[in-house]
Amino acid sequence: MLERFYPKRIADSSFAIDYEKLYEEGYRGLIFDIDNTLVEHGADADQRAINLMARLKSIGFDICLISNNREERVVRFNKDINVKYIFDAHKPSPQNYIKAMRLMGTNIKNTVFVGDQLFTDVYGANRVGIMTYFVKQIGPREEIQIVFKRKLERIVLYFYRRDKKRGKLRTSR
Repeated sequence: MLERFYPKRIADSSFAIDYEKLYEEGYRGLIFDIDNTLVEHGADADQRAINLMARLKSIGFDICLISNNREERVVRFNKDINVKYIFDAHKPSPQNYIKAMRLMGTNIKNTVFVGDQLFTDVYGANRVGIMTYFVKQIGPREEIQIVFKRKLERIVLYFYRRDKKRGKLRTSR
């Protein structure tokens, strides 16, 4: 039952993923959450995020941001990055993951989602069937409902690691 929340892969951060390898594996679209995935909660795009997006574009990826935030927040973050975006996404609803793939011209077999929350980010992407990367949150500041979910995530991650150690999980497509 908990498997629906399991990511396919885990990384220390969005900045630690081997994107060149993903491209070699055939992935062409990247969907990112923003807060605590690319920057601290509420922060504008910093130089590290700007550089990452430029690098990903140069590799050949199409990129879409998908956020439950309001349009003003997403537009402000995207100002210096200039990628496709979806605001007020209602994650984990699958509809906007599908919309993101349509915007990028990708599909479930060549799209990767990167996010820092299991119950919204990863679960939504899993519902659609795309590759998921779960990354550690960047900053400690979060809304109260997310703080509560983090405690539950620890339980899910315990079982994820146990199942992975036992060889019960696939970590690719």
